[in-house]
Amino acid sequence: MTTQLPLALRWPRRQRFEHFHPGENAAAVDALRAAAEDAAAPWVFVAGPVGSGRTHLLIAACQAAIDAGRTAQYLPLAGLRGSRAAAVRGMAGSDVLAIDDIDSIAGEADAEHALFDTFNRYRAEGCTLLFSASGAPVSLDIALPDLRSRLGSLTQAVLKPLGDAERRDVLREQAGARGIELDDVVLDWLFAHHARDLGTLLDLLDTLDRASLAAQRRVTVPFLRNLLKERHD
Repeated sequence: MTTQLPLALRWPRRQRFEHFHPGENAAAVDALRAAAEDAAAPWVFVAGPVGSGRTHLLIAACQAAIDAGRTAQYLPLAGLRGSRAAAVRGMAGSDVLAIDDIDSIAGEADAEHALFDTFNRYRAEGCTLLFSASGAPVSLDIALPDLRSRLGSLTQAVLKPLGDAERRDVLREQAGARGIELDDVVLDWLFAHHARDLGTLLDLLDTLDRASLAAQRRVTVPFLRNLLKERHD
């Protein structure tokens, strides 16, 4: 029911701080890195819309904690099956716990109380909790007042998604590192016909890299159109 980050587990290399393109979010990256590496640093609550990089940053923080000699666990609440309260209560024994998508338990009394108890336990043990949600604590429909208050007391990091121009620059840079040329015509078509959040675009670039190498073809709009059609068929 849980996803952990044991020492030997290799997460995708892209989910590291050095592979996060901060734009206007440098302060959020610094706060999460500090919390991951130093037990005395303030805990962090990360808020941002889908595609803003919340999951990337939480996993990067876990990896940074491991690199600093701490233990870490990552709990994605939105993707859990079964009792989320049991999953939250089952997370113990790590120096750092990153809990993703806590807005998904808003209104679930058992899960909210489990999160409140976990918050108090980690605070008492001198460990670190990191949180993410689509919005700031005050905007969530969390019914338990004490939990809402504790979440609101944390360092708040509100993520601003990269603009289209910045995402295009990142794609060009990442594609260039793979020997792929993405011209303006291809990028215009891609941004008009595909999800535009950076994580999804970089996942597509992985697929595009393999497909263009296998076909020994440069990336054109017809090639990209056929690739996307095959993925959806």
